[in-house]
Amino acid sequence: MTHRTHPFLPPVTGRRSGIFLLVLAAALSLGGCDRHDAKGAAPPPAEPISAPGGSMRMKQVAEAREQQAPATAGAPASDVAQGTPLQRYLAVRQDLNVEVAPDQLADAWGKVRDLCGTLQCELLSSSLLRETPQQPGNAMLEMRVAPADVDKLLSGLAGVAHVVSQNTTSEDKTAEVIDVEARIKNRVEFRDSLRLMLRDKTTKRDMSDLLEIQRTLADTQAELDSSATQRKVLEQQTTKQHIQIQFTPTRTLSQGGCSYNPMMRALREAGSVLAESVGVLITFLAAVLPWLLLVGLPLVWLVRLVWRRRRAKAA
Repeated sequence: MTHRTHPFLPPVTGRRSGIFLLVLAAALSLGGCDRHDAKGAAPPPAEPISAPGGSMRMKQVAEAREQQAPATAGAPASDVAQGTPLQRYLAVRQDLNVEVAPDQLADAWGKVRDLCGTLQCELLSSSLLRETPQQPGNAMLEMRVAPADVDKLLSGLAGVAHVVSQNTTSEDKTAEVIDVEARIKNRVEFRDSLRLMLRDKTTKRDMSDLLEIQRTLADTQAELDSSATQRKVLEQQTTKQHIQIQFTPTRTLSQGGCSYNPMMRALREAGSVLAESVGVLITFLAAVLPWLLLVGLPLVWLVRLVWRRRRAKAA
């Protein structure tokens, strides 16, 4: 049988080839969509820095990534998502003034210092000045104490001294902590990306670009170390209370059961005042006597000589 072709239709072979091409194009497009949906958007290709100015472009990309980082990088993701309040970091400080009997000042100071060694307590500084005839004694302790042991320390202090005044202050460090933690996170990511670039052997880079990457890596690590140190300082300030205790001797207004009398005090101090006056007199004589010998005796002799001559003329 002979097949007849329509004058307006293309040959059968041409039509079949066109259909085959359409099916192939559809299959390729579906395969591309499946891969796109499975893996997500493909990341942009890394920009090579072998060309001049490539290292500067690398820095700009890294800085842009930092600027796009969320402001709540230091906060937990669950808190940000649920809108719950962030954890607050407070630096608490207590200043206490206590009075102790003059003869028990050193003993009370030592007991509180030893008590600090048995608690979660870090002794920052301590000083002791014993009483002398010229000045009263005093002592000071400065420490950082865990909140759980603050009451134990204050109870031990109340057992050996009388608390005269107590002042408590607190400073909110939440913003500083969040800022430092976000800076540390960004610096760590940037440092890791620089290390990956140094380990990348597929991209050819000039020596100047490698040196620039290493220099940037060193600066980034220095900034990261500084931020880590700042974070440790903030942790010490916010996890422990800063307590300073000033010891002073007790001042009494009675002596031997009698009321305070300025006249009796003056009589008791008369001996020391007299001794001080005699000492001042001796010092004055020691300073003036040489001048009396060098200047006073010649002057007396001269005055006497003039007086004799005038007396002889008058006679």
